[in-house]
Amino acid sequence: MEKERLIHDWLVETLKTRLSRDYKEIKDNLGKKKHEFKGQYPDLILANHGIVLAVVEVETEATISEEAANRWKEIIEAGVKLTLMVPKRSTKEVTSLLWEKGIADKVSIGTYDILINMP
Repeated sequence: MEKERLIHDWLVETLKTRLSRDYKEIKDNLGKKKHEFKGQYPDLILANHGIVLAVVEVETEATISEEAANRWKEIIEAGVKLTLMVPKRSTKEVTSLLWEKGIADKVSIGTYDILINMP
């Protein structure tokens, strides 16, 4: 689980840097839950001029679950765009959960894959 936490946190920090070109105000909830959005604490809260435009949740294979899907649904019901970053090989499982919750059309899915090439 510690390795997955490291991957999760690294990915959140990487996304925060990349998204800083498009969003002027980015808050993260790494470590402690310090930035709330309508009762939720997503990994990243993306805003411009004080208006929250989107949130990002980074999931690992261990965190994809029915409970996570319920949390995603609550975020969607709060009226904001949700982007999920999930392991590439978990896309099918996540898509199924989104369909079960009736939110597949309201969530954007991004994927990541960690490749190690040895010479």
